[in-house]
Amino acid sequence: MKKIFTVDIHTHILPKDIPNFNKRFGYGEFISLEHHKPCCARMLMNDEFFREVDNNCWEPSVRIQECNHQNVDVQVLSTVPVMFSYWTKPKDGLEISKFINDNLIETVHANPKRFVGLANLPMQSTKLALQELERIKKLGFKGIQIGSHINNLNLDDPSFFPIYEACESLGMAIFVHPWWWMAKEKMDKYWLPWLVGMPMETSLAICSMIFSGVFQKFPNLRVAFAHGGGSFPSTIGRIEHGFNVRPDLVAVDNNVNPRDYLGKFWLDSLVHDDKMLEYIVELVGEDKVALGTDYPFPLGELQPGKLIHDRPYPNNVKEKLLSSNALDWLNIKKEDFI
Repeated sequence: MKKIFTVDIHTHILPKDIPNFNKRFGYGEFISLEHHKPCCARMLMNDEFFREVDNNCWEPSVRIQECNHQNVDVQVLSTVPVMFSYWTKPKDGLEISKFINDNLIETVHANPKRFVGLANLPMQSTKLALQELERIKKLGFKGIQIGSHINNLNLDDPSFFPIYEACESLGMAIFVHPWWWMAKEKMDKYWLPWLVGMPMETSLAICSMIFSGVFQKFPNLRVAFAHGGGSFPSTIGRIEHGFNVRPDLVAVDNNVNPRDYLGKFWLDSLVHDDKMLEYIVELVGEDKVALGTDYPFPLGELQPGKLIHDRPYPNNVKEKLLSSNALDWLNIKKEDFI
């Protein structure tokens, strides 16, 4: 069987050496890496253990070797969401974003046939986010990654509209990833923040953007959502019904049926279930689902593209899901990588 060109839109990377931001700024719960043994490090948050990661989280050569083994041609790189740092003072958030972005784009420039970059922005300050957006466009980034909310603001907040407008104008894609989830204080057991909280967060982000009219106001904005849209696809019927029966509550900012926006944004394929994959492909269209694995973390798809390959899709549909849709979302060409 002929190999299909493959692009993974959902992968995370960290700098190998992270400055001591706690010491530099004098506050906060910043992430650092403790390289306690070869090829492995502890992620620490304010000097407390957060998780352990392997060197594929920061070492490009290891990533490329694993990509070769897993038949992934191109990875789209974004920071680990815990590095967003939206809670910091704006000027400190800008400094952290610059550090993350400079490190990430260096990896991309060193391996331009294998990696594409999504930048981090200090979203807590619209002015500084726009400033960094202009800079990272010149550096060669193809888009940005943002959280499912910014501190206490959902993605419908008007303060973010200038950023959406600038992304549309600059041709920058947006990848929305869930982070510090709602009801976190009720989810201290069973890995519930990752299993329950994250899917809720992604649905919150999608609904916030739909109901506020983001896709109406910025029709050329290219947005992709992680984890197959979280709980949104399975609750679209309820969401639409709420729109129909209580427009006084739901349609206050946008009177367009939420179902009309299906196919206006992308979802990654990270759903871990064959029937769910088939459902989201049917729901948003075979042109709007792109391979995403959450590499290199264990909750991701450990054999990239297996769910897609195992489905009885014709080759032209598999090509869309494995690469063409990702290239369309990023507005880049396959020829740039071969």
